[in-house]
This record gives sequence, C-alpha cells and structure tokens, in this order.
Amino acid sequence: MNADRNNLETPANPETPVNPETQKMESPNPAVVAVAAAQPAAAAPPSAQQRIPWWIPASAVAVVALVIFFGIRSRVNAEANVTQATHEAAIPIVTVVRPVADAPSQEIALPGNTVAFIDAPIFARTNGYLKRWYFDIGSPVKKGQLLAEIETPEVDQQLFQARSDLETAQANYNIAKITASRWEFLVSTGSVSQQETDQAQSDLAAKKAAADSSASNVRRLQELQSFEKIYAPFDGILTARNTDVGQLIDAGASSPRELFHLASINKLRVYVAIPEVYSRAASNGATATLTLDEFPGEIFKGTLVRNANAFDAKGRLRPGAYVFVHFKLPESITSVTIPSNTLLFRKEGLQVGVVRNGKVELVSVKMGRDYGNSVEIIDGISGSDAVVVSPPDSLISGTPVKIADQHAGD
Repeated sequence: MNADRNNLETPANPETPVNPETQKMESPNPAVVAVAAAQPAAAAPPSAQQRIPWWIPASAVAVVALVIFFGIRSRVNAEANVTQATHEAAIPIVTVVRPVADAPSQEIALPGNTVAFIDAPIFARTNGYLKRWYFDIGSPVKKGQLLAEIETPEVDQQLFQARSDLETAQANYNIAKITASRWEFLVSTGSVSQQETDQAQSDLAAKKAAADSSASNVRRLQELQSFEKIYAPFDGILTARNTDVGQLIDAGASSPRELFHLASINKLRVYVAIPEVYSRAASNGATATLTLDEFPGEIFKGTLVRNANAFDAKGRLRPGAYVFVHFKLPESITSVTIPSNTLLFRKEGLQVGVVRNGKVELVSVKMGRDYGNSVEIIDGISGSDAVVVSPPDSLISGTPVKIADQHAGD
C-alpha cells in the first residue's frame, strides 16, 4: 500500500513542495487521498483513444469547397444565360415572304386613246353665201354625197366674163391664122416680102397664146364655181357643223371657218404609250385586244400596223373612247410579284429588305406594274429571296434578324 501510494503521489507537480501540515489537515486518511488522486490519472488513457481521424475534417473542407464552387458556377451560368437571352431579345423578329414568279405567258393592260382612222375638217374653196346644207351632226355620209351648196354670184359673173374674153381671143386667133396662111402663099410668088410674112406668123402665135390664156381662166373659174357644192371626201360621220344658211363664206380669210368635220369610224386607230421595258412587245403585226368598261366581258381584237394601231371596231367604238389595250408579252420578259407593304422608299430609291445569312440587306429594285396590294418587280430580286414584310423605317443593312415563319407567304 505504501509503495502504491508513493507511486500515485509521484505524478503530482514535483516542483511544488508539499506542506506536511496542509497534507495532514486535508488528507487525514492517506489511503483515501491516494484513491482520490488516482482517479484522474486513470482517465488519461481514454482521451488518447478518442482522437478524430484526419480525413473527417478534410472531407468537410472538400464539401464546403464543392458547395461554394457549384454555387458560384450556377450563378455565373445564370448570368450568362440572362446575357444571352438579353442579346437574343434585342434581335428583331421579322416576317418574310417569297417573291412569286409571274407566269411565262404574260400580258400588260395599258390605257389607250381611240381616234378615227380618217379625221378631216372641211372648208370652203370659194367665196359666197351658204345656200343650203343637207346633213347635220351625227349623220352618216357616203363618199361623193352633197353636203352643202354655196351661192357665188361674183364667181358666176367672172366666169361669164371669162367666157366672153375666150370667144374674143378665139376669134382673133382664127383671123390671125387665116392671114398667116395667105402671107405664106404670097411670099412664094414674090408678091409680099419675107418680113411681112414673118410678122403675120408672129401675130398668129400671139393670138394663139391669148386664146389659151382665156381658156385657162375659164377653166379656173369653172373650178371655183364647182366648189359651190361641197361633197363628202370619204365615208364617215359628220362630227361637227359650224355653218348655217345665209352665212358669209370667205375662203381667202387668214383664219377660214371650218364648215363641217368628218370622221371615218369604220376602222379606228388606238394610240397607247408602252413602257420601255415592254417595247419589244410592240412589233409590227403583233395582235392586241381591247376592253372597255362600257362593254364588260367583251373583247375587241386589233393588230399593230406600222406606227399606229388599227382595230376593226365593227361600228361599236367611237373616237375618243377610253380603252385598255392588252398585249401578250414574250417569254424573255420575266418578273416577280411581292406585297406592297415590303417596299421601302429611301433617298437611294425604291428598296426592299432581304434576309441573307441571318442579316438584312437593303436591295434596290425596279418596279413594273402596280396591282394595288402587290407590285411587280422586274429587277433586283428573285423568287428565292426572303423579303421582309412591313420593314421599319430604322432598318439598315447588316441588322441581325430572326425569321418568324420560314413558310410565311409561300
């Protein structure tokens, strides 16, 4: 027991001296003290056995690191997704259409103006007073029909005088002819001189010229007298009558008055302005058709003749009618059709937006016919292009876009 007690007391702090009095007062029973002091000494070995392994804190640190890493990564990915979504939202979404190619056999409808095949004003060629007219406005006449008569008293008297002068000149010519014949006979016998014979021949020639002049004057006055009657120069319709009975006719005035206006409407001319791009369709001998709002559903046929359009109207068309002339176009003239709301009016001219490789390109185009909701494009785009519908005014070349519907407008 003593040995055990001594062994138990040894682990106490050896540097501290033990007061025998104190030890004696606090521990009267050495055995009890030895036992009490031995209890903490016996508990030391279990604390060494409960030491924590190294991998447990390492695992905790790794878990915390993984949590921090994945948290930061998810936040970075979320920010990247938000940035990408923002950029995608900033790209405008457009609707496109595909230009529709026109059929190979095409036609154009152009406004034309019909005029009479022959249209002529009729004037008087002699002076006088209107005696009578026989046809009024709108009357059909035949070639050679009498339209009006003019009284020409002055011309009648001039003709009477001219005929008298002609008779005098003819009488002088006859006596001169007889005299010249006699002098020719006498000069052969030596009864008269050659000089006198030559004078007789010269007088005969002068008298003959005077007679011919008088005859010409008579014929002139006869022609003027024939103009007293006004005849129709061709078949047609009287479209105007600007004179009446008793009106003075002055053919020699600086601005003579038109008496009648005659138009031939059995065959009409139609004048139409053809755009330069379709000029090849206007070749001599090409056929054309006419339609009029006045005759819905009816078609009139015609042919291009030289530089004018001559149409057989069968008496149903009138000069001045407003018609549409349809020409069949050759197959070499190709074009496409796009909606009207695809056009952009810029300072560079007429343009459309075409989507190529995800970006818009502004393309200048040349317009043909305007159909209202759609227009014909004859140059600039083809049927394979994706044309932007309702493009904004701020649209510029190079703007990235997304197509809302690839099949829109197909």
